[in-house]
Amino acid sequence: MIAITEANYQSGYQIKLKFNTGEEGVVDLLDLIERYNVAAPLKNVREFQQFYLDEWPTLAWSCGFDVAPETLYERATGNRVPWCETQD
Repeated sequence: MIAITEANYQSGYQIKLKFNTGEEGVVDLLDLIERYNVAAPLKNVREFQQFYLDEWPTLAWSCGFDVAPETLYERATGNRVPWCETQD
């Protein structure tokens, strides 16, 4: 299970993330904020900066917007998360 262990605001809509795998990277979430109506309040950068780690833990905001930790992992590291493994 992928989880975020640390999140630090960088600039604009970018957040540096560290994962329970030891990997880290920076995500730019502007495209998601522009795509989803629930994220509209986050177009204000001051509101965007008010993220927290929820119980999964993943990034969340008080407006009800959050992003799956697996999605953040793939964006930050460029690595895919295997959803299921095949057995031979």
